[in-house]
Amino acid sequence: MARLLQAAPKFHPAEWDVANRMQWASTESQKSRSERVTAESQRLLEEIEKTTQKTRSDVNKKIEQRQEEIKFWKQELDNKLEQIVHETEVLLTFKTRLEKSLESCKEPLAIAQKCLLNRQKRIGIDLVHDEVEHELLKEAEVLQGVIALLGRTLEQTSEQIRLNRAAKYNLEMDLKDKFAALMIDDYCASLTNNTPDIRYADNPVKIDGNFVSPEDWRDFSNINVEKADKQRNNSLALRALIDSILSQTANDMRRQCETVNTAFRKRVEEVKDAKHKLETLLAMVLDETASQEKNIAALKKAIADKEGPVKVAQTRLEARNRRPNVELCCDTVQYRLIGEVQEITKNIERLKDALAQAEAVLKGLSRRQLSLEEEIQVKENTLYIDEVLCMQMRESLCIKSF
Repeated sequence: MARLLQAAPKFHPAEWDVANRMQWASTESQKSRSERVTAESQRLLEEIEKTTQKTRSDVNKKIEQRQEEIKFWKQELDNKLEQIVHETEVLLTFKTRLEKSLESCKEPLAIAQKCLLNRQKRIGIDLVHDEVEHELLKEAEVLQGVIALLGRTLEQTSEQIRLNRAAKYNLEMDLKDKFAALMIDDYCASLTNNTPDIRYADNPVKIDGNFVSPEDWRDFSNINVEKADKQRNNSLALRALIDSILSQTANDMRRQCETVNTAFRKRVEEVKDAKHKLETLLAMVLDETASQEKNIAALKKAIADKEGPVKVAQTRLEARNRRPNVELCCDTVQYRLIGEVQEITKNIERLKDALAQAEAVLKGLSRRQLSLEEEIQVKENTLYIDEVLCMQMRESLCIKSF
């Protein structure tokens, strides 16, 4: 207790002086250190400010360069999109031409097949595999070949349109992404230190697996452009092919149609000529039949006319055979009467033979007449089929170029 109440020790004046000088020295040292730190901080502030400004300027330049690069590819994609859209629209018109051409082949094929079916109704010797039938079969074959070719080309065109639209879709998706990226970079380029909505972000420098390299980025758009170019070139080549096919097939069908029509006209003339000749023969047969009928009538009359003379001769012989006794003499009269009866009888037999022959000839003429009339009907049936049913039906045929 006594120790606690003890007075504090007192220092020597020299110690007081030392203490004051130490305070002065320590203060001067701290002041110097503070001045050095202040100077270093100022230099650091100036250096960092310059670095920040330089980096900001470089970043802004890079953003501007990136914007230009995106605009370049966006323009490329826009151009290719416009080209592929236009090409697809043109190809759609070619598809329509193919469809119309394919549809137009159905009627000629149906007519060719109907002509073949109608010509099966020809009868007799006229049911012949003639030039018309040969050309009709060839026409049906040509039309079926054209239909098959146009069908395959139409399928190829539909597939090319699908590929064009796929390329268009890829370009549109790429353009959509480019537009979004350009909007984001435009927004980034507009940001300043005084922009209201700037803020701190959580882990902003993180790079995950979704990022691609600039090379991959350029390659992606370049591949889309190349695909669009490839499909456009394919489409141009296909359009040239379609033009060629439509022109060639129309020419082939038109040429074969005219060949068939020519064959029909020639065949009709041949049948008409044959019918005319048959009619001439029929007229000759009818004339000859009339002549032969007159001949038969004359022969029958001649035979009938001989009945009187033979009766007279036979009556005389019979009467003279009743002469009495020695008067029953074989005199010259008797011999002449016997000769007369034999002569007339022989002549009658000759007339009957001639009559039988004439009647046989008349039957032959009748059969010939019937045959000619039947053949003329065959020709009339053929002419009706070829000239009326087929040729008139073919007049409606019109091979158009699409």
